[in-house]
Amino acid sequence: MAETSNSQRLKIEERARELCEPLLAGEGLELLDLEFEKEHGGWVLRIFIDKPGDSVGVEECSQASNVLNPMLDVEDFIPHEYTLEMSSPGVNRPLKKKAHFEKVAGQKVRVKTFAPVGTPPRKMFLGPLKKVTDDAVTVAVDGAEFTIPFKDIAKANLEFEF
Repeated sequence: MAETSNSQRLKIEERARELCEPLLAGEGLELLDLEFEKEHGGWVLRIFIDKPGDSVGVEECSQASNVLNPMLDVEDFIPHEYTLEMSSPGVNRPLKKKAHFEKVAGQKVRVKTFAPVGTPPRKMFLGPLKKVTDDAVTVAVDGAEFTIPFKDIAKANLEFEF
């Protein structure tokens, strides 16, 4: 079997997102993120779900799996065997959409950018989320505030403090 290229992997993730998001919404769940990754045991389609106003538990993961598994089997767009894995976002939940950032405004976040941003230029920002606009977030780091356009964010997550 041929190896899956990065562009093929991204197409699989995009198609999975298109198919899974409305089905999960119909179950009262939110598709927070998903990834299609090669791991030691083979390929894994990992789907992170959230439940508005409540935490995600084993019941919600099972419910989501029962809804998505048959659809993924019928659509059959993944060219090789894989494991479907459902997951809650955890305490360091990923932040993907504007609404995700708005929910954690004022809390500590970690934002990584594709390329250096701000003055002085940097790629990693760790600090309180000060502001969210339609096209950017502002994070306070070491006494300075950095405005980071959404288009420049490679990865972001809530940084839970114990």
